[in-house]
Amino acid sequence: MEQKLFYHSYQNRDRLVHIVDGDQGTCEALGVLFRLEGFQTISSMDCAEFFIKMEQRAPDVVILNLEINSQSTLDALGRIKSVCIGTPVFMLANNRDVIAAVTAMKYGATDVIAKPIDTEKFVSAVRDALRRDVHLGAVQGGRRPIEIRGFNQLTPRERQVLQLITNGQSNKEAGRDLGISPRTIEVHRARVMEKLGARNTADLMRIVLTS
Repeated sequence: MEQKLFYHSYQNRDRLVHIVDGDQGTCEALGVLFRLEGFQTISSMDCAEFFIKMEQRAPDVVILNLEINSQSTLDALGRIKSVCIGTPVFMLANNRDVIAAVTAMKYGATDVIAKPIDTEKFVSAVRDALRRDVHLGAVQGGRRPIEIRGFNQLTPRERQVLQLITNGQSNKEAGRDLGISPRTIEVHRARVMEKLGARNTADLMRIVLTS
């Protein structure tokens, strides 16, 4: 059991949970909860502050605790999903309003967590969301677009390398096309796999084909 907890802490050490809540006490409590799980945390009192901080560092998870029935909150959720592609967004609600929860999920929320929060289940839900490479985005034109976690973090060169890899080219062939060494291709390839959460080349292909 201790080994499992250590594993999760190690895996989470570079992941950032951004908490958006108008109550400082809630921000601090959730911050402590996720730091104990090995995550890095940051908090914002409102969405305007969130977007300013997001420009400095993109979050791996967003926890949004505002009025779930508020259109401004739903609009903010939609904006977060449009700029943080593939990032799980959890919304906190003061009550178990099923209709409001369904609406939030249509706007792209990964899940809606009702208060009082079951911290163990909440942390487990966040872990499960981070293990998934593919997420559903907000409804657009009656459809739910597929989002690939980490894809928006790829540099233009990493996207080029990814394209050549998925076309079946070897490191040597890709390097020749891009005018760089096979070793440099290998470095880019490793970074792409890390950002997309791929364990091996087959897993990388699965993620790309799913998109």
